[in-house]
Amino acid sequence: MQQPTASALAVSVPAVTFEENNAKVLEVFGRHRELISLPVLENGHPIGLISRNIFMSQMSKPYHRELYEKKSCIAFMDKDPLIVEVDTSIETLGALAVESGDKTLADGFMIVNQGKFTGLGSGLDLMRMMVALQAEKNRQVMQSIDYASVIQRAMLSASRTAMSQALADACLIWEPRDVVGGDFYHFERYADGWFAAVADCTGHGVPGAFLTLIASSSLKQALEQHGPHDPARVMGEVNRSMKTVLGQHATAEQRSESDDGMDACFFWFEAATDSLTYASAKMPLLVLLPGAEEVQTFDGARTGLGYIDTPDDMKWSNRSVQLSEGAVVMTATDGIIDQIGGPKNIAFGKQRLRNAMLANRDLPMAEFGKKIMEEQKNYQGQQRRRDDLTFFSFRLRGSINSK
Repeated sequence: MQQPTASALAVSVPAVTFEENNAKVLEVFGRHRELISLPVLENGHPIGLISRNIFMSQMSKPYHRELYEKKSCIAFMDKDPLIVEVDTSIETLGALAVESGDKTLADGFMIVNQGKFTGLGSGLDLMRMMVALQAEKNRQVMQSIDYASVIQRAMLSASRTAMSQALADACLIWEPRDVVGGDFYHFERYADGWFAAVADCTGHGVPGAFLTLIASSSLKQALEQHGPHDPARVMGEVNRSMKTVLGQHATAEQRSESDDGMDACFFWFEAATDSLTYASAKMPLLVLLPGAEEVQTFDGARTGLGYIDTPDDMKWSNRSVQLSEGAVVMTATDGIIDQIGGPKNIAFGKQRLRNAMLANRDLPMAEFGKKIMEEQKNYQGQQRRRDDLTFFSFRLRGSINSK
């Protein structure tokens, strides 16, 4: 969008020269009732501005008309009005108007072309144009963000399709706090099983979404190079790749301006043995066995991926879980766990999430997901959503052993 300039606000108005007296000014204001201010010129160049309000107020005082009517019009002239060239951008003009004070918004400003007076600008017209410009900028930004959302959802759609083809009873909830978000997921089928990942990148909105592109690309590259069977190794490769792309190394010579990364949980399901191998970075894995009265929680390593203080050679560990028929497995980003709400305005927390799993354990995963979200939103109440929210749950076979 081409930036409009001060020329768009220039209005042709009467003017007086510095040689004319206040009687002339009074006459001009009388003939032009709409005139807020009167420019004073010398050889076509503006030297001051006479405000109608100030002038009329002074001339209405006792004996002032008799005293000043025949004196030079500069007596009540503002000698330091705002004067701008025709090619001054509206944004720059707005900043100058604010800097010059209330008088510019009330009395206007003078617009010149190479020093020659071309017209008077109104503070009100300037405000209207700035509001219109900001509205247009907001529209363009939102249009860009909306399209970015289309791209982000398209990036995730292949994983959602693969999940629906591989798992008969699964649920995937992905709700960015804003139009785009910093959470992402990945699901991929293989001949001998499937790989899944849920990740929470630093931030939300546009910065978070931008980071998901880097993280997702790093994950796909790691899977292509090393395969899906060792989630901990994949996690280590993603960590190294993200640190390299972002230049995030804990050395004085290479210290990055950013310190961004992600929490994540990576899964490998072996179809032949019905075993689940997972590696986790600051993201819990929740398992509910058939008939169990409690949900088991497996907390991940306390080190996230990609951050400056995360070592380049950081090694996460795998844990293996054997699932029995009807077992429910779930992992979630902290958007649901950390959400403030309830009568005490405290976090939703892992315990409420575990209780919700117990209460809805017999439902199909699609309904299970809806119930979890309903409970979370009811708990949130009137509180603002704090973060992006993603969780992945599924029901598989096999008794649990952790080793």
